[in-house]
Amino acid sequence: MDTPPRTRAAATLAASRHALALLALAASLSGCGRSGTAADATTEPPGAAGAQKAQGASVAALASPAAVASAPAEDEPPPGQPQGPPIVSLGGVATPPPPIPEGRPRLASTAMITRVYARPSSDAKPVGFLRAGAIVEVDPEPAGTAGCPGGFRKIKPFGYVCVGPDATLDVDHEIVRAAARRPDVTHKLPYMYGTVTRGGPAYARIPTEDDLARFEPNLKKHLDRWAKDEESGATYGLDVWLKWRAEPAPTALDALAQRITDREIPWFLRDGRRAPNLSGLIKTEDAVKIDEVSRRNGMAFIESFLHEGRRYNVTTDLRVVPADRFRPIRGSEFHGVEIGKDVDFPFALVRRAGGKRWRVAGKKLVEGGELEWRSAVPLTGKQQFFGGKLHYETKDGDWVDDRHAGRIDPAKKMPAWGKNGEKWLDVNITKQVLVAYEGTKPVYATLISSGEAGLADHESSTATKRGIFRIHTKFVTSTMDSDTVGEEFELRDVPYVQYFEEGYALHGAYWHDKFGRPKSHGCINLSPEDARRLFFWTEPAVPPGWHGAARSLTGTVVFVHP
Repeated sequence: MDTPPRTRAAATLAASRHALALLALAASLSGCGRSGTAADATTEPPGAAGAQKAQGASVAALASPAAVASAPAEDEPPPGQPQGPPIVSLGGVATPPPPIPEGRPRLASTAMITRVYARPSSDAKPVGFLRAGAIVEVDPEPAGTAGCPGGFRKIKPFGYVCVGPDATLDVDHEIVRAAARRPDVTHKLPYMYGTVTRGGPAYARIPTEDDLARFEPNLKKHLDRWAKDEESGATYGLDVWLKWRAEPAPTALDALAQRITDREIPWFLRDGRRAPNLSGLIKTEDAVKIDEVSRRNGMAFIESFLHEGRRYNVTTDLRVVPADRFRPIRGSEFHGVEIGKDVDFPFALVRRAGGKRWRVAGKKLVEGGELEWRSAVPLTGKQQFFGGKLHYETKDGDWVDDRHAGRIDPAKKMPAWGKNGEKWLDVNITKQVLVAYEGTKPVYATLISSGEAGLADHESSTATKRGIFRIHTKFVTSTMDSDTVGEEFELRDVPYVQYFEEGYALHGAYWHDKFGRPKSHGCINLSPEDARRLFFWTEPAVPPGWHGAARSLTGTVVFVHP
């Protein structure tokens, strides 16, 4: 996996210090794995089954590769993207789907992962996943009870869900109402995000003064440090916590000094109530502290509010955590380019900061200005060595060197899947570039961060596995963690995850901004915005309202090569 958060090349010294402080988190990500945690134990994709512990990361599975490959034809969902405009285009434009028509029967998810089966049987292959709070249209009549005493219901556009512990026909169920905030696919990050700067408790409800004295005895010292911390303290990133708030908010220090309480505290936490037990961590009726967050945690949130001056966030599984334990994360602003719209071949992507434009003066090069980091630079096609270093001529007459800018060209030899009109992803490890194709037509290009071991053996290092694969399982968000001693970490709700081989995936990285350089521990890291765009472009399609989809053998091709 990857390195710490950093939002801009010109980050302040304080932000740089914070990035260094998170280096331990980066170093610990020794595999591109999936969660084995209680909340997300069932998020493992069926098509990735049989995955080994990749470099120490916990990898579970729902079925073996053989089971997936030999699944009966009726266990495969219908191919193709839904009719109409994509939910998100390659240009980043979101087109939300229409709401379910009034009066139609509905089903809601009450678990972090609710399986959607290919047939009305618990023995059938999962073809998709819902997340708590999701509401989908269903057929009015039950479709069978094989392995499901509550009965299966056929949902739109396909698949069957078991009515029981993980799903309900009661759309007013407390978990459904509490988790009504859906992932925001109109934005590069689907939730509010933060990385832990100072470990602390997670609560089942808003803590009282007595609770704080008991569970956070050093709270005053902690808040004093937080108030003075310019890197990730009270003065940093309040806008992140206000993602879904229209009205202005007081500064964090003003709120604390005046002990301000928001008028709109989440309904399920008012009057001392505990959150619904979506996390599974509330074991007793009087539970208050139910978990700990540590400095190796990254988390996502669906609510943020003030109570007696202190800000609390609500995680996607409805834990209540003090916001002052986290550094708000905005995520990288970088994204790639649409070929034929933003730029045409040949062009270069500037993959390293500090590059220069050069001009020929006699027999030598002289500096001609700064080269904008991660910009797309149109080229003439001419290239030449100067001082033993390869340079490319730009259309405005400058030269850029290959150390900072990688030339992007269409595939020299079109593979069969391209000739057949399939979508496919061409991932060049040497250049740290991904090019998306629709058949033989290149349509999108961007910078990636692949395994930091480069072209080494993926079985004994952090290199990305090379070969020809197909995307088989996708999640809007998924948790990645490791339980290896000394390398424990947990990154919740990693955005726009697309598994293509065992524990290897394309996914957004909210914790770093080093795209264009090898930085991961095996996966192919994308900027959050690139991950969002490509997620809704590739197969298998994730239907509106679903949290994930799975389809063996026919997903979008991923060609990973030197």
